[in-house]
Amino acid sequence: MRHILIFGAGKSASHLIRFLLKSAQSQELHLTIADLQVSHLDRFNEYSDHFTAIPLDVADFEKRQFFVKQSDLVISMLPAALHIEVAKECLLYKKHLVTASYVSPELKAMNQEVTDSGLIFLNEIGCDPGIDHMSAMETIDKIKARGGKMLLFESFTGGLIAPESDNNLWNYKFTWNPRNVVLAGQGGAAKFIQEGSYKYIPYQHLFRRTEFLDIDGYGKFEAYANRDSLSYREVYGLSDVKTMYRGTIRKIGFSRAWHVFVQLGMTDDSYKIEHSEDLTYREFVNLFLPYHPTDSVELKFRHALKIDQDDIIWDKFLSLDLFSRTKKINLKNASPAQALQKILMDNWTLSSEDKDMIVMCHKFGYELNGQQKQIESTMVVIGEDDVFTAMSKTVGLPVAIAALAILNGEIQTPGVIIPVKSEIYVPVMKALEEQMISFNEKEVPYTSYNTLHL
Repeated sequence: MRHILIFGAGKSASHLIRFLLKSAQSQELHLTIADLQVSHLDRFNEYSDHFTAIPLDVADFEKRQFFVKQSDLVISMLPAALHIEVAKECLLYKKHLVTASYVSPELKAMNQEVTDSGLIFLNEIGCDPGIDHMSAMETIDKIKARGGKMLLFESFTGGLIAPESDNNLWNYKFTWNPRNVVLAGQGGAAKFIQEGSYKYIPYQHLFRRTEFLDIDGYGKFEAYANRDSLSYREVYGLSDVKTMYRGTIRKIGFSRAWHVFVQLGMTDDSYKIEHSEDLTYREFVNLFLPYHPTDSVELKFRHALKIDQDDIIWDKFLSLDLFSRTKKINLKNASPAQALQKILMDNWTLSSEDKDMIVMCHKFGYELNGQQKQIESTMVVIGEDDVFTAMSKTVGLPVAIAALAILNGEIQTPGVIIPVKSEIYVPVMKALEEQMISFNEKEVPYTSYNTLHL
């Protein structure tokens, strides 16, 4: 019997847990699932012989270590900042580790010790990062194997609401951590390279510099730039590529409206608001508007942001009850970002019948035999409901598949690694295709100017 320890059983873990439990008998697995609350794991009771649910506060050092020692492999679905403590214990007790999060500088610094111990600490094996890495490298390696020279790589991913559940004016609901959505794009300028020219977009302009995409069967989308596209040139072996851009997908119109929150300062998380728990939504909005003895909050809002009353963007804000005199923030010492998150969660939380959608699109421009060519590759995944979401499927299944591949010896390279080598992406992408997660590729005319604006 092989023992897998899973830390964290939140929204992104539902498909991960179900997949491993369905594989438990044939793979000789027993899962220990540790979470602060475990009552929601009752949905898996048909597999009760194959897992143990453990109520665990991750800050409980002794209890955490005890279960790490009993395992063969650890999966951490905890918030990214907590991975490092789990990683230290995995190194101490010689256990493999799998996470869906970006490699932190602290974790990267452990690489030599992990390698010397013959351990595999596989990270960035979720959706984005994860499926984006593997699908991109699969195509890039094929192009290079044919003798092609990469000229352009663009990659876009979005966690969205499925068309059948798209019933609000923002065409958006939370399918991931709401806090991450509210804080998206902060922490430095977005940077990328376009036709050999370096580009930087500061946060205050990020949501007004959008690009447009057409996804077959799903229509038009927009995308804003991710914070750092340049670091992936080396990761993908594209150090001399002329265009490198990674972006986040939204439905058209979202970014223009979100830009209003940025302009007002409502996404700021750097300070606390006094007496925030007593503020109505209307009073919260008014904090960021100039004083006027007679104008209403609505009028000041439109004037400050130059929004006409018949503009659809105005209807978007009205749909959030942003000017309610009765609804309260009810959060003590909240930052503006936390208060905004509370307002949005009232309107953008998935209902039990809602289905979400993951959209991923890659563009590969290359030169082969003197000709410039381009490939577009797209993936669309629709969720089942508000528990078994497309987000949990595309995050959790790569983690689960990779964990089994490590236990079964298909992945052997030790160290702190990400899934950009064929040893990892070949078996994982093949298994994902069997789970109905796959890409459609098509040749399109090469456009050196492509979607980005100089």
